Amino acid sequence: MGTKILILCTGNSCRSQMAEGFAKAFAPNATVESAGTRPAPRVNPTAVSAMKEIGIDISGHRPKNVSRFLAEPWDCVLTVCGGANDECPVFAGTVKRRVHIPFDDPSETQGTEEQIRADFARVRDQIAETFKPLIPELTNN
Repeated sequence: MGTKILILCTGNSCRSQMAEGFAKAFAPNATVESAGTRPAPRVNPTAVSAMKEIGIDISGHRPKNVSRFLAEPWDCVLTVCGGANDECPVFAGTVKRRVHIPFDDPSETQGTEEQIRADFARVRDQIAETFKPLIPELTNN
């Protein structure tokens, strides 16, 4: 069985969903899930379109509550919440390694549709830059 990675954020609608998409792309043999402490009703559509622009489809993803994963052991739990207003989840389950990598929440961006899309692309690209070397390291690939 491959490495198990859980990616956490508060709403599980944006950053953690994009991060899950990248982790699955960078480590296809790993088991990757994302979850939140207060899951949103749906994945942010701008996050879906930002990922689609680079060829990663997260349109089938759904926000999930972290409680459904507490009984499972994980090799790594990554928290991706960032700003001072974010409440980073604490994972109480069994985990070998915890990593916190803060990213801004583009869903809080104010401005024109173009400015909002640009901020989603900026955060998406930051996640990609960070995850490209990290995920293979975590999965020993």
